[in-house]
Amino acid sequence: MGTSPSRRRLLGLAGGGALLLAGCRSDGAGAGGPGGSGAGGPGGHAGHRTRPAAPEGVLGANFNEEPRGMTASVLDDLRTRWVRGFVAMPELDSVEASRQPAIRTLLSFAGSGHGTVLSLKFPHRTTPLPQPGSGAMDKELARVDRALDAVLDKVDILVIGNEPFLETRAEDRATLLNPFYEAVAAHVISERRKRCGSECRTRLYMGALNRLEDPAWRTPAVDAWLAHVRATPELDGVDIHPHVAAVEQARAYTDHVLPRIRSEQRFLATEFSLVHWWKRHWSDPVPAVYADRYGVAAGTPVWQEVRDSAADAVSQQRWRDLLMNSPWFASRKDYLTNQVRQFRATGRLAVAAYGTLQQPAMVRDIGPTKMPWLLNSLYANLVVQPSANGAMAHNPAFYDSFRALQDVSGGVTMAWR
Repeated sequence: MGTSPSRRRLLGLAGGGALLLAGCRSDGAGAGGPGGSGAGGPGGHAGHRTRPAAPEGVLGANFNEEPRGMTASVLDDLRTRWVRGFVAMPELDSVEASRQPAIRTLLSFAGSGHGTVLSLKFPHRTTPLPQPGSGAMDKELARVDRALDAVLDKVDILVIGNEPFLETRAEDRATLLNPFYEAVAAHVISERRKRCGSECRTRLYMGALNRLEDPAWRTPAVDAWLAHVRATPELDGVDIHPHVAAVEQARAYTDHVLPRIRSEQRFLATEFSLVHWWKRHWSDPVPAVYADRYGVAAGTPVWQEVRDSAADAVSQQRWRDLLMNSPWFASRKDYLTNQVRQFRATGRLAVAAYGTLQQPAMVRDIGPTKMPWLLNSLYANLVVQPSANGAMAHNPAFYDSFRALQDVSGGVTMAWR
């Protein structure tokens, strides 16, 4: 199928977006949310500045490293006031931190009163992690300083690490990983203290842990990571990424993490999804009723139909029919609601963030082995035609759930800012 004008327009909208209601701790300044930093404003240093309240039970939007399409209108549509992204630290060697796309986007939202979460990604899947005190470590800390110059006292949460145990060589996870990240954390804590003191709006978390549903990944190195979080009072908590095949598997993350950190510390879930469940059914045949209705050959695998939709966007009704007539998808229509409720029921969720817009990498080289991340997204902006008024198509299961989940945070009805 050819690339239609509407398809080309959709490609230009790739990215993620959201805005969200901010929950407040009992020690906070009310429902004023992330923008309420007193006379100094975001990032200001007025004498009577009050640190914004810590978020509690928040559900925000995640764009990962791809902020294109993350606009205020998308955030308003989702009714959320929190947004998360990450930056790969080597990028800061060639671009000024404040101009790096993810950082620039988060700073813009911070300036307009949104809550913001930035994760620092240290990609070392093919190279050893630097040892503290080495020249290579100095280079990494120089990158960290560039990021801090741009975001400290402006973003609400800075996560030290993105997915360390996945982004580190397997042979380094038990040896080099914890010393490296502990050194980075010590540096960030020191710089925060020097630059903006105890009232700094930027809270610090360590992140993020993966695959804890598998006992083989609950290693001594993971427990050492959590012990460091517990022993470091300047850290507000830890980040987790429960990409799982069932909502029950995500409980293994909180069951393992929360008893190992201090009771006042909290957790983030800046990424979470059912992507491993989608992957199990990626090569299933399209539903028979769908095949009959749209003239698709019987037995066509789901991935092939999605690939064709990515090449030439389909109608909103057709996309809905594909997914909601597939038992493996329709049976999970309450996943987002159930997962966020599970997080909130712990009483210790700070911010969870869910994938928002489909991104170009998700629709590149679609085949039977590709991870179907695009089935998570709240918008189907790269496989479905927009409506007559230009509105992006929604995920038929999760979009309404996401909006509904803004009305209640941690069991407390939230007020609009």
